[in-house]
Amino acid sequence: MDESFHMSPAEFRRHGHAVVDWVAGYLEHVGEYPVASRVAPGEVRAALPPEPPEQGEPFAAMLADLDRVILPGITHWQSPGFFGFFPCNGSGPAILGELVSAGLGIQGMLWATSPAATELETHVLDWLVDLLALPEAFRGNGVIQDSASSATLCALLAARQRAGVPYAALTGYTSTQAHSSVEKGWQIAGLDLANLRQVPVDGTYAMRPDALAALLAEDVAAGRTPAFVSATVGTTSSNAVDPVRAVAAVTTPHRAWLHVDAAMSGTAAVCPEFRWIHDGLELADSYCFNPHKWMFTSFDCDAFYVADRAALTNALSIVPEYLRNPASESGAVIDYRDWQIPLGRRFRALKLWFVLRHYGAEGLRHHVREHVTLAQELAAWLAADPRFEVVVDPPLNLVCFRHAAGDDASQTLLDALNATGEVFLTHTRLADRLVIRVSVGATQTRRAHVEHLRALIDRFAG
Repeated sequence: MDESFHMSPAEFRRHGHAVVDWVAGYLEHVGEYPVASRVAPGEVRAALPPEPPEQGEPFAAMLADLDRVILPGITHWQSPGFFGFFPCNGSGPAILGELVSAGLGIQGMLWATSPAATELETHVLDWLVDLLALPEAFRGNGVIQDSASSATLCALLAARQRAGVPYAALTGYTSTQAHSSVEKGWQIAGLDLANLRQVPVDGTYAMRPDALAALLAEDVAAGRTPAFVSATVGTTSSNAVDPVRAVAAVTTPHRAWLHVDAAMSGTAAVCPEFRWIHDGLELADSYCFNPHKWMFTSFDCDAFYVADRAALTNALSIVPEYLRNPASESGAVIDYRDWQIPLGRRFRALKLWFVLRHYGAEGLRHHVREHVTLAQELAAWLAADPRFEVVVDPPLNLVCFRHAAGDDASQTLLDALNATGEVFLTHTRLADRLVIRVSVGATQTRRAHVEHLRALIDRFAG
């Protein structure tokens, strides 16, 4: 280390090689770790010095502490045995794209602060319009958010602004199975939670358009203003797909903003045979999905689209003097700071660009099809065994099942599976019954890993 205390380019190059080797080794052997961390609360902090160092330490000591302190406290989302929640995928090209983004160290709040960051983002999001056959209205109107939660909040704020009436009169609608981010966003937007309606679902746990229509009519009759409807393509609990076209048919007459959240399942539309999930999407005001879930792009990366960008920027744009510049004043560029909650933004488009160029449409389709096939085969095996009940017919790559003996037996089976350390699964409740979820979508998950899970289920089910 020189007298400036900074890491020199030569040191960075040497240590950088060591870090890349460490990450490559981790990915090579990630399947050998217990999938869920085994540490007790406070154990990681107890392994750390109580005070920060007075003098700089050798980089080798930091690298060694990754193995000694950090890895024991990691739940390995990149493990091929990770079947919990929904995937949060990384991949080689995404990691390298993230590295380059960090190395460039830009703050892409304005086009003027780094033109490439803005224009690449617009361009790769247009690539996704083509790859997923999204509505043409979304072309040129995409932005990368950190997560679907932020996308939902931005859509809510645009809907609130467009409604143009006192907030107390606004009502919103989403299914009883929708992600909790809708409720959270409603509250953050300063809206009365009592005015967010929970729409009943059908036997597949998808939103019922007739029930939505009844709630809309009831609110209009009471003098309220329907402002926002959130449909879900692939719910967290059961992967249910709300009928977007039918939902839009009852939403449009009320001029309510229709947002479609396809956080997990949207990636499936890279395959033509799965594009039915987006039927009616051309009628929506906004849409989002997460490449960081099933498109092998490291967290965080949510692709958010609006049919009318002015509705979004009118709700979010504030221009202080210190951000004024000729490019923005010209109206010829996009300033993505006006499309999100915070001012600052990272160069997320770079890792998505790397992923799309590395895999190509062919590679993405291959892995999506493989995951769906493996999930469907697992569901068929479970359905054929009298010890189990497949709770819903899986539309894509999430299998929801329970032990036929009831909740206690299901919980015992789930606990036994996770205790092996070889797999990790999570649960939900559907129709007030405990259900085990198997999400097949991790980057490294292959047939052998699903077959191993099946063998474990067979062993512990009794």
